[in-house]
Amino acid sequence: MNVVRTGLIGSGIGPSLSPALHEREARELGFALDYPRFDLDVLGVEADAAGELLARARAAGHRGVNVTHPCKQRVIPHLDALSPDAAAIGAVNTVVFEDGRAVGYNTDWSGFRDGLVDGLPGAPLDRVVLLGAGGAGAAAAHALVALGVGALTVLDVDAERAAELAAALNARSAELARPDRGTRVDEPGDSRVVGAGVGELGRALDGADGLVHATPVGMADHPGLPLPAALLRPELWVAEIVYRPLDTALLRAARAAGCRTLDGGRMAVHQAAAAFRLFTGREPDPARMLRHLAELIGQEESRVA
Repeated sequence: MNVVRTGLIGSGIGPSLSPALHEREARELGFALDYPRFDLDVLGVEADAAGELLARARAAGHRGVNVTHPCKQRVIPHLDALSPDAAAIGAVNTVVFEDGRAVGYNTDWSGFRDGLVDGLPGAPLDRVVLLGAGGAGAAAAHALVALGVGALTVLDVDAERAAELAAALNARSAELARPDRGTRVDEPGDSRVVGAGVGELGRALDGADGLVHATPVGMADHPGLPLPAALLRPELWVAEIVYRPLDTALLRAARAAGCRTLDGGRMAVHQAAAAFRLFTGREPDPARMLRHLAELIGQEESRVA
């Protein structure tokens, strides 16, 4: 039996659930897939070795690799081409070796888009607040503009970074919000994005439809709430990007306040499904992958407990 070879390049990726998620879905579809880790820490190399690891995977016959921190930007100079979305976001999380070329894609943004549409159907997008302007936040912002958000306020501890992301999104909003990309507005390009520091959070949330959280707060290593629970109200929907744990302190507080919520597992699964599709040409089942992810996380939490 031919084995499809993919993999993951990044730092500290020993605990990653991506190998099991991809390999399980391949088995469900009746073929074998091998998804090894190229862990910078284990290999004793710096992030600048991303290009070398990419070349190693290519020479070994891999169909492609996923890329995570701290290599999402470092791999770009070693690629032959970028998808329009990867070029716009400035980050690559999926590299496919095709027709003698290494092509970079970003499936984080479409993963958030598909997860939001799937997990919070009909969520209003007139006014949305995004907390966090890093890599995950940039992907989520890209998705929100593509979906036709009316007004997006991007907040970050680094107000300059938030302003830069807002300016970049405003410059390309018409292109992002084309009808073929799932826009929800009648006239593509009417999204308005502003960036500011986190001190504006209370004011920004006043009257907002939704909150997207894209900072590390709430992860197992960074427990806690990213904002005062008193700012949450029943009319607000809350989407989380953190998925380990699936049920974060923010989601618990949001549910207690009566908010509709979306956990980070859907983004994780939909981005993985998109990468799987690029690697294999096969159509994965995101609902099944979501069940597998919940099971894998449950097993992990049981071991820790």
